[in-house]
Amino acid sequence: MYLIIILLAFLMPGFEKADLNWTDGRELTVEGQGWEDTKSLWDRLPARAEGLVREPVWGNSLDSAGILLRFRSDSPSISVRWTLRKDRLSMAHMPATGVSGVDLYVRDGDVWRWAATPFPSGRSNDALLVSGLDDRMREWMLYLPLYNGIERISIGTVDGSSIEPLPRKADAMHPIVFYGTSITHGACASRPGMCHVAILGRELDMEVVNLGFSGSGTMDPEMADLMGELDASMYVVDCLPNLNGQAVSERAVPFVKRLRSKRPDTPILLVEDRTYADSHVNSDRMQNNVGNRVALRKALDELKADKVGNIYYLEGDRLLSSDGDGTVDGSHPTDLGFRQQADAFKEVIVPVLKPGKQSS
Repeated sequence: MYLIIILLAFLMPGFEKADLNWTDGRELTVEGQGWEDTKSLWDRLPARAEGLVREPVWGNSLDSAGILLRFRSDSPSISVRWTLRKDRLSMAHMPATGVSGVDLYVRDGDVWRWAATPFPSGRSNDALLVSGLDDRMREWMLYLPLYNGIERISIGTVDGSSIEPLPRKADAMHPIVFYGTSITHGACASRPGMCHVAILGRELDMEVVNLGFSGSGTMDPEMADLMGELDASMYVVDCLPNLNGQAVSERAVPFVKRLRSKRPDTPILLVEDRTYADSHVNSDRMQNNVGNRVALRKALDELKADKVGNIYYLEGDRLLSSDGDGTVDGSHPTDLGFRQQADAFKEVIVPVLKPGKQSS
């Protein structure tokens, strides 16, 4: 009976093996976090933004969307422990693996390949990610949850193996900063690595900063000021899904000019809203697309007339396939839709940031 109890304890999720060493995530390379002066360790905006930005923006900024750990290790297994900020693990249209899960990738030659996604079961989680690895050094990336926050996270490696931060090369480009809505935030990816922002980071081999705020990406002037604090290679402004034509007319030009005043030379990419997948049978949604796009086009023309340069534009009809299979609800992408969006973004971003390179 005693032996059975021991075996059951060993097989239980979260059982701590004696031969694992645990490394706090803050001891590894942290990417996708634009500021270090945060209220909590894994927030996306600086502590001073509380009370400066609107309350919904601040609340969304406590989610860890886009933040990841980079490290190298020769451990024969990789485990993870993470404690979540919120009890809500999933949403009606988005699984727990995307809302509250972590997502492991490994470098294979020149590309990053998916390796593991554990299933979150509560606020505190403990999982074996991969095992049975041969004895050689590998490079890893672990994405943090999209729609939940992190209180703490650590990586478990076998005793006697090594683990160390994996910094980017000294000549790496500055990050691309994405500002947008729930779509930028990551709804409704099945896992954190499948948001288009994450896909672009891997495939362009660049750091990306995700400033997507669900329902609250509305070209707020204070966000232009905060974004301007980040030394970016490009700013992507993708807010139309949270706006209507009148709001775009009122906000787009002042927002871009304010951001441009902070960063005179950095490319800015303006993005139209994705075409609603059901717009062919929903005239209200179709009119919302039309109104937003007419207004943003006029804003672009005004910016050009005012000699505001280095502005680029991505049309909404390019973001999702016309077959309508790329969303959960006509608006928020599935993994398929995020793949389509990433490809569309690459076609615009690559010629600007990496001229001469193929965009696919």
